[in-house]
This record gives sequence, structure tokens and C-alpha cells, in this order.
Amino acid sequence: QLQLVESGGGLVQAGGSLKLSCAASGNTKLIVSITTMGWFRQAPGKQRDLVAVVTSGGRTNYADSVKGRFTITRDNAKSTVYLQMNSLKPGDTAVYYCNADTGGWGAFWGQGTQVTVSS
Repeated sequence: QLQLVESGGGLVQAGGSLKLSCAASGNTKLIVSITTMGWFRQAPGKQRDLVAVVTSGGRTNYADSVKGRFTITRDNAKSTVYLQMNSLKPGDTAVYYCNADTGGWGAFWGQGTQVTVSS
């Protein structure tokens, strides 16, 4: 099994910043098989949407709504992915989920961390 442990969520005022972290642990074979890591978010009553992803080679992709405000980075040695969120808006309020894709071994999810942006 692969465990993803998220941290860094919380309550912040609009215009503020937060940094999320997600560390992978567990089966070594699965850890070394991780290709893409990323963040998704789900607001109440809405579907879970992609926020940002990063490949093991460092290529990134962002949702249009967060481009220029959020930055995803990855430390392969620590099997950890980060999401720096700046200029936060009330519309960014959601539960943020970490995701790791291990290719043929499947995709894994974290438990989620709440981000609340007040106006």
C-alpha cells in the first residue's frame, strides 16, 4: 500500500497564502513507481477537479483558475509534493486532495485537507 499524508491546510483571509505538503510512504516498490503527483480539490456539492500536477521529471500542468497564483513543486528524494498557494480567493475554498499515480500499480489518494478562504 501507499499512504499519502497531507498537511498545511487551514483558514486564511482573501489575498493570503498557504502551502500544502503531501508525503508518500509505505511500500517501497510503489514509492519508486510514482510517476505523476498532484493536487485536486472538491468544493461542497461539486466534483473533484484537478488543481496542479507534476511529473517525476518536473513538468507541470495547472488548472486555468490557479495559473499565476499557485505553484506545484516536488522533492523526489523525499517523495513529497508541495502546493504553494498565493493570492487566495474565496472560490479556492475546498478540500484539497493529494494524488500519486504509480502507473500500472494504480493511483492513490490522501485523506484531504481543508482550505477555507474568508472574504
